[in-house]
Amino acid sequence: MGWTPEQVLALAPDAASAKNGRGLAILSKWRSLGSSQVLVWGECQGSGKLPYRTQIDVSEPAFRCSCPSRKFPCKHGLALFLLLAQQPQQFELKEPPDWVQEWFVARSQRAEKATKQTVQKQAAEPQAQAKRAIERQRKVAVGIQELRLWLTDRMRQGLATLQQEPYQLWDAIAARMVDAQAPGLARQLRSLAGIVHTGPGWPDRLLARLGRLYLLIEGFERIEGLPAPVQADLRTQIGWAIGQEEVLAGRGQADLWLVVGQRLEVEDRLKIRRTWLFGLSSATFALLLDFAHGQQPFEQNWVPGSCLEAELVFYPSAYPLRALLKTRQEAVLLAKQPPGYSDIASAIAAYSRAFALCPWIEQFPLLLQEVRPLYDPASGPDSRSANWLVQDLQGRRLPLSEKFQDLQGWQLLALSGGHPVTLFGEWNGVELLPLGIWLEDKFYGF
Repeated sequence: MGWTPEQVLALAPDAASAKNGRGLAILSKWRSLGSSQVLVWGECQGSGKLPYRTQIDVSEPAFRCSCPSRKFPCKHGLALFLLLAQQPQQFELKEPPDWVQEWFVARSQRAEKATKQTVQKQAAEPQAQAKRAIERQRKVAVGIQELRLWLTDRMRQGLATLQQEPYQLWDAIAARMVDAQAPGLARQLRSLAGIVHTGPGWPDRLLARLGRLYLLIEGFERIEGLPAPVQADLRTQIGWAIGQEEVLAGRGQADLWLVVGQRLEVEDRLKIRRTWLFGLSSATFALLLDFAHGQQPFEQNWVPGSCLEAELVFYPSAYPLRALLKTRQEAVLLAKQPPGYSDIASAIAAYSRAFALCPWIEQFPLLLQEVRPLYDPASGPDSRSANWLVQDLQGRRLPLSEKFQDLQGWQLLALSGGHPVTLFGEWNGVELLPLGIWLEDKFYGF
């Protein structure tokens, strides 16, 4: 694949690693370079007697280096990848040395072993699993009744006094949902506490979220009579986790998937990465969720703007978005912009249809064609909360998220030059969070 330096640097775990990687991306610092069909390797001279051995499986990409760094990828992996992107002619095509081949074989064996363990786990103790499921169902039902009573009391008292209430008001009922084995409800309740102090209009936003929470309660109490995809949505919102082996047993969808955007968030010490894919043949969006604790690296790397030929399996839902990777081939290059919604009205209509099927969608993927970024100076040129918008050719506008910082807004405007671009972002029903744009068939991420 024709990797770009921007795509490579997007894999850096932090700014320091990106800077150091650029500093090592010099031919004179590498004793040897080589490549095969999917493997790239090199030996980088460090401060010690022996060089650091660095290798990359570019089909994912995956990295390995003999240096002591705990960052992933390390500066040597980034430097080797940058050299491949900038000077591919320097990599001689040949058979990989033993130390590269051993790593590649070991990775394949680990993947095969993990698959066998998954099959064995799935077949173990079916009766014990069924018993635990019944007991959890009972606990959740009791917790749901307590939450219904709590919500009824809050609505009877009204919302006006909530700003004077301590955080313990929300934390206490959230803790009770944890005891009832409904962690999804606990997460939603804790997030509601922050809405109360978000400025003007908070009662409307809070009431809408409380309404969806009440809808969830009503749905759970009628769950047996609902279609299977709706049941799956309700269980997911409550906090039932579906095992990956169960999902992967489902039917896959093969396509050429374009990585259209990526978002990294941190909750306490848990890193959550959302990677959005777009199927070029099926015109289907898919969301890959990856998790890592503390300084641990993510198991897989997804390069925004790249393509992979793969088979995905979607989690059951009335409007499936989240998916798992079942099989994949080598990454390929897309030499054109992806298709998207021709105007904002069409995009919002698609969101409305999806929301009607699954009213618990938190981030909806929007791929918009020919929209221009605009700066609204209504709040003053020195304001940090200046309004950023995108406008289509018909003059319709969407507000950009407050998470999209002012500097990023100016970068977006500078890249576009004030001209229409293809933009991808996450829509939450109120505002759009841009994750990337295409300009002259080249991808730029935010």
